[in-house]
Amino acid sequence: MRARKAVPRLVPGVLLLTVAACSTGPTLENRGTVTAPPGDSKQLTIGTAGFTESDLLAQMYALLLHRAGYRTDILSVTNRELYEPALESGQIDVVPEYAATFADWLNTKVKGSGAPPAGSPDLRATMKALRALAAPRGLTVLDPGRAVDQNAYAVTAPYAARHRLRTLSDLGESKLPVRLAAGDECVQRPYCEPGLKKTYGIRITGIDPKGVGTTPAKQAVQNGQDQMVLTTTTDATLGAFGLVILRDDKHLQNADYIVPVVNRSRAGSRGVAGALDRLNSVLTTKDLASLNQQVDSWRRLPQDVAKNYLRAKHLL
Repeated sequence: MRARKAVPRLVPGVLLLTVAACSTGPTLENRGTVTAPPGDSKQLTIGTAGFTESDLLAQMYALLLHRAGYRTDILSVTNRELYEPALESGQIDVVPEYAATFADWLNTKVKGSGAPPAGSPDLRATMKALRALAAPRGLTVLDPGRAVDQNAYAVTAPYAARHRLRTLSDLGESKLPVRLAAGDECVQRPYCEPGLKKTYGIRITGIDPKGVGTTPAKQAVQNGQDQMVLTTTTDATLGAFGLVILRDDKHLQNADYIVPVVNRSRAGSRGVAGALDRLNSVLTTKDLASLNQQVDSWRRLPQDVAKNYLRAKHLL
């Protein structure tokens, strides 16, 4: 399961939600098929996990739903262990998620940590597994769009040019020694060192445990201490460090496409799905990286960035 950045943040209602989700919020787990008709509440709460990308997506969801006639508010809960039960209980109605990561998280919750992963590089298979896990919990997973935020590997632009590298296959075929800046868990995660060696034949000589996409990790590659960094496809700061992503041409990484997940009894209607689906045809991975950059590097407010983007795409 890939790591997600989280920025601790307190907003009104988070403490109340924490207590309710842990003690009184009902769960639909193991209650069989949900047969009640999808709900269409006109007052909806959109959840955000509290990091930039989640905030941007929540703001766009709120704006699109408001345009479709819904009243909305946004609640920040920086812990999936809290916001997922709140989503089941209807304290949160809509949340932006990542298909493979959320499938694996639900799978572990249902079957335990030793269960085989539910997410995979295959989007269709991942969505099928995710929807099967979500439905008994009263959750509906809407269609994924074009944007995907998955693990990625970056090198400096001069290094890539000098060795003619565009893909991870190119790096494997080059037989270059590679010291990788990543989290310390990289040595055992299948998408990291073991996968890079097995799938691409990349010669990993060591792991520099500086974290996933952190500034120290990117600086280590920039100054030549390391040759490659583990980051994400929507990392907004790579250009500032002179880094470029090597394409995952053999699809080692899981299908972490952006998907809205809704509480079926409150937000499972065609009206909600139709409003959020409008984002699917326009929002790309490149767009999402640009939006992240405007918030993280240019210090713009997520709500302003979200509104300007939707207006530019003629969705508002």
